[in-house]
Amino acid sequence: MSEDKGVTDNDAAIPAQSKSAAPTKAALNKDAAPGEVLLKVSGLQKHFPIRSGVLKRQTGSVKAVDGIDFDVRSGETLGVVGESGCGKSTMGRLITRLLEPTGGTVEFEGRDITHLGVRGMRPMRRDVQMIFQDPYSSLNPRHTVGGIISAPFKLQGVNPEGGIKKEVQRLLSVVGLNPEHYNRYPHEFSGGQRQRIGIARALALNPKLVVADEPVSALDVSIQAQVVNLLDDLQQELGLTYVIIAHDLSVIRHVSDRIAVMYLGKIVELADRKSLYAAPMHPYTKALMSAVPVPDPKRRGMKSERILLKGDVPSPISPPSGCRFHTRCWKATEVCKTQEPVLVELKPGQRVACHHPENAPDQAPGEAVLPEARESVEIVTIGETATAQEPAASDAAEEPAAAEASDASDASSEAAGAEGETGPDDTAQESTDK
Repeated sequence: MSEDKGVTDNDAAIPAQSKSAAPTKAALNKDAAPGEVLLKVSGLQKHFPIRSGVLKRQTGSVKAVDGIDFDVRSGETLGVVGESGCGKSTMGRLITRLLEPTGGTVEFEGRDITHLGVRGMRPMRRDVQMIFQDPYSSLNPRHTVGGIISAPFKLQGVNPEGGIKKEVQRLLSVVGLNPEHYNRYPHEFSGGQRQRIGIARALALNPKLVVADEPVSALDVSIQAQVVNLLDDLQQELGLTYVIIAHDLSVIRHVSDRIAVMYLGKIVELADRKSLYAAPMHPYTKALMSAVPVPDPKRRGMKSERILLKGDVPSPISPPSGCRFHTRCWKATEVCKTQEPVLVELKPGQRVACHHPENAPDQAPGEAVLPEARESVEIVTIGETATAQEPAASDAAEEPAAAEASDASDASSEAAGAEGETGPDDTAQESTDK
């Protein structure tokens, strides 16, 4: 991935605002020292009801997020990765309170914000912001760039020093855009430039926590590197804390300090970047890592194993009992079918929810592997002596990496369609409410 950071203006900084504005970087570090827990999530759930019949009675629910626990420390970047439909985007909207949780708690700086209403959340919007996935639908086409970025100031009653227009133009410069484009409309910009506008809007009030929902998935690869480097520069300059949701494992590895792996509404592994990529513990994580291509010409022709998971991801309407991954796991035993594993720390800084983890002692020794488990996976050796064994296009569609790489599939399957798509007006309103 390119490390070119020339698109940003490292000398440009957000000027000090009036006392009614958000705190500066020094104040941020004073309020939340690096390493302190900024966000804490406990037992978070989101079930979307399924209604049918004339009376629209509830006949079931889509368990998009079904009990997850994690925390985010001040100044760090937590990456969230998983297949399409595993609940990543829903989780991001829950912790920013754009969706009402079904259960669990969300604490920000020690304050419970789980069930705060619009009025209660309005002051919190300065500190918690979100960058949306689609740069084409997250900006209102009827508003100019200046109007879009200045909306948070007007909603929060903030009057920056020098005026709102000057501040907006400085923000445009910070994210690598021309300040003279203040009066242009979103349709006059490319996808990468629109995403930069969304980033500028999210940073307008100097937030403490930024949730980025696949910020580069809709962009070209060359532009992805620029936007990722921009986020990295802004974090160092402004002392930001990130929760970045992505399906690209290489992007997650580049930007994250810790990584959470999600599968079917659950976190199956949570570890620091180095430990996760060096020795993944959960079988699902190992399957994901095996599908990551290594862009190293020196390794061309070298043998490597790829784990192909057979079958489809179970429906979030009726997830499997016990471990939700046991229907596609090659190590599944009877205890996996009946008992749900708990997310426990097996190594310092590495937590996993698995009865039979990789690179760690077996938590349920003596269990016999189920007969169907041996048929749930296929090991393919790729290399100069096994090129003919590479999976065909139909088989490649079954591997997790292929499912993660499809933006269209991710958009349509997230929460099994229960969330629905937001149009330009809705998303703009949703963003400006923050």
